[in-house]
Amino acid sequence: MVIDNVRPATLADLEAVTAIYNYYVVNTTITFDLRPFTPDERRPWFDEHKPSGRHRLLVATDAAGTCLGYASTSRWRPKPAYETTVEASVYFHPDAVGRGCGATLYAALLDSLEHEDVQTIVAGVSLPNPRSVALHERFGFHAVGVFHAVGRKFDKYWDVAWFERPLRREQ
Repeated sequence: MVIDNVRPATLADLEAVTAIYNYYVVNTTITFDLRPFTPDERRPWFDEHKPSGRHRLLVATDAAGTCLGYASTSRWRPKPAYETTVEASVYFHPDAVGRGCGATLYAALLDSLEHEDVQTIVAGVSLPNPRSVALHERFGFHAVGVFHAVGRKFDKYWDVAWFERPLRREQ
C-alpha cells in the first residue's frame, strides 16, 4: 500500500473512511467508541469538515484511488474562546501501518492549515500506543499530561495522554 495522492475528502470517501474507523472501534482502544457506525451515522461528523477552514478532512489514496487512510482536525471544545484550537486525528487501513501513511497524512494536514486561523493543535492518544506517541513527537507535539483511567473499553480502564503544538512553530 503506497500513497499516491492526499486530497480533501469527498462524500464518495465516506464509506471507506467509515470502514477504516470501524476497524479501530471493533479491534482497538485507539478510539473509545464502542460500536461500529454506518456511513449514514458518520455523515454529521463528515459534514463538519470542509476543504478550507479550521476543520479539515484529508484522505490518502493509492494509484487506483483506494482510500488508505484519513487525517482530520475537528472542534476541540464547544466554547467560542476555543475556536482557534483544533483536535487532530489520523487513522489508516491496518495493512498500511508502519508504511509512512500517518506521517504523510499529518504533514499534509498541517500544511493545509498553514493559512487558517488556528493557534494550537491538540491530540489525545490512548495508552499504550508507542507508534502514535512517536508520530506526534515527530511532528512537534509535546506531551502535556495523562488522564488516568478515563475510558472503559473491553472491560478495562485506559489512560489517555494529551499532546499539543502550536500550528506555526518558531523558526
